[in-house]
Amino acid sequence: MKNVLTGFKDFILRGSVLDLAIGIVIGGAFAALVDSLVHNFISPLIAMFFGKPDFSSALILVINKAEFRFGAILTEIVNFVAIGAAIYFVVVLPMNKLQERRKAGLEITSEDPSADVALLTEIRDLLAQQNGSKSN
Repeated sequence: MKNVLTGFKDFILRGSVLDLAIGIVIGGAFAALVDSLVHNFISPLIAMFFGKPDFSSALILVINKAEFRFGAILTEIVNFVAIGAAIYFVVVLPMNKLQERRKAGLEITSEDPSADVALLTEIRDLLAQQNGSKSN
């Protein structure tokens, strides 16, 4: 029984499980934020131009008492595009910019080393030369 509990503890404390849990919590909070954006900003904009906050009561086709609500589908498409845009502009675009900056910072742009790098290289070479002469 102790081995089972130890194994479970190791599993739970693994980095990937904690990262997943944190991602789910943050994802839920972000979903609430985007949902609020859609319902409190985008839906009123739609209502301002079309008279209603969504298209669910528009574009209804009735055939043999079966209702096809194309307006509801259009509303969900607008919500999906709004969520996608929010994720792109709030998460993806800043992360891409951050990665570009990190890559640019890691690359050496000039062919000649800076003064401190040249000095360190000279010290390294002198130390290697001294160690080589002592061992001979």
